[in-house]
Amino acid sequence: MWIPQVICIIMLLWALNPNNPYAYYTLLRWVCCGIFAYLAFQSFEQKKQGWTWLLGITALLYNPIFPVHLNRELWSVVNVVTIIILITAIITEYRSYGIDKGET
Repeated sequence: MWIPQVICIIMLLWALNPNNPYAYYTLLRWVCCGIFAYLAFQSFEQKKQGWTWLLGITALLYNPIFPVHLNRELWSVVNVVTIIILITAIITEYRSYGIDKGET
């Protein structure tokens, strides 16, 4: 179940390109907000409270309805931190899956 995270990572990496049109960042907000809301809900169902909060706050940060306005440099930092969160989520889920299934 890592496909949504990979899509978001690719889009966030592409967002580091300063020549993107404004419409790309609007699309990025919609996609990231949806993916993070979905991941937060999954974490909530799995009773992973820390991940639920982290992913929920990230969904709010990228929400397109009430956008957070930051300058380009700050958004670049936020995007890189978000990529790190997504990679960590993938690794954590992979490790917990292996442990849950009795694999090492």
